Amino acid sequence: MKVCTATENAKNCNCTYPCSKKGICCECISYHRRSGELPACYFSPEEERSYDRSVSFYIQSRKK
Repeated sequence: MKVCTATENAKNCNCTYPCSKKGICCECISYHRRSGELPACYFSPEEERSYDRSVSFYIQSRKK
């Protein structure tokens, strides 16, 4: 298994929510999956700032 590169990942993370999982993608994805959501990296910067991580918001935003 590849070693997590949290520092490098955090440089590319567009999430603006203060979170202990920033850059630790495996933990972020697991957290959002348990909540029935998608992580910030699925959304544009404008969409991300809404903090709506729902799958329905994601699908709706792609129909534009």
